[in-house]
Amino acid sequence: MTLQIGAVAIGRNEGERLRTCLGSLVGRVAAVIYVDSGSTDGSVEMARAMGVGVVELDPTVPFTAARARNAGLEGLLKAAPALELVQFVDGDCEVVAGWLERAQREFATDAGFGVVCGRRRERYPDRSIYNRLCDLEWNVSPFGLVSACGGDALMRVEALRAVGGFDPSLIAGEEPDLCLRLLRLGWKVWRIDAEMTLHDVAMTRFRQWWRRGVRAGHAYAEGAARHGRESERHWVREVRSNWIWGLVLPGLALGLAVPTGGLGLALLAGYGVLALRIYRSSRSRALSPRDSALYALFCTIGKVPQMLGQALYWIRRIGGQQANLIEYKGPTTARGT
Repeated sequence: MTLQIGAVAIGRNEGERLRTCLGSLVGRVAAVIYVDSGSTDGSVEMARAMGVGVVELDPTVPFTAARARNAGLEGLLKAAPALELVQFVDGDCEVVAGWLERAQREFATDAGFGVVCGRRRERYPDRSIYNRLCDLEWNVSPFGLVSACGGDALMRVEALRAVGGFDPSLIAGEEPDLCLRLLRLGWKVWRIDAEMTLHDVAMTRFRQWWRRGVRAGHAYAEGAARHGRESERHWVREVRSNWIWGLVLPGLALGLAVPTGGLGLALLAGYGVLALRIYRSSRSRALSPRDSALYALFCTIGKVPQMLGQALYWIRRIGGQQANLIEYKGPTTARGT
């Protein structure tokens, strides 16, 4: 057991995936807290039966992953105030054997490390092309000093306190926002070539993939609106790219089609150029030709739902509307609770 490490798992209707998640933590860390966001599948009862501390979020306040992680950290430090490190993990992920010990050793090498993360793998990449895409997405990031981590990461409690934790108002993109604030204070985010978690996205339908893209676009827009004018130009490039490829280019092509006798549609060839660029970049990262082609195709198509997500953010902001979670997964059933 790694005594100076605690763990916070968050979830909503994760069912058996949550059982696997908590089972990978119980007995391996000093304390585990599960934060539930209004599950109706017996997740809370299952976690308690496994001996895990549970925090149930007030359903009258909008659920966000950031809010859940903050509540989990608060509960964890009440249970074990001396903890130095906390492993955050999503409830559909399993922490692989050996990760906590390896990451803990990395922290020992540099007191400036605020975050250490590794490889997240998809558990069933061959069950659907969407699962495969997630597996590819998890592993195109470089190793070494990076600008952001994902939802699974080992973090230094001191660093989290220094920035006030996650921003609970963000419905997505809370980890890059946190890492940006950490970097500004001089903390480092370190990604290593080591297996960290197995993820079960259970994404089998195009509609799920599309909604996930909308959520990403919403995060890009909000991140750029908050930090895009500062020196880091946070997500400004992504926002511009989504508007150009998701709206401006197809709009120009269609708008010019009639007055040019159809020649304006030639602008759509730009999508082939974009896909080719992504393909070559993927091949340079040692992805197979097939995986590179799949990744390039869906990254290109994904500009549209991401643009729609950005539009949704601005519609909500201008209209003074509350931002709600954009969910793409359905509930599973917790058995044996």
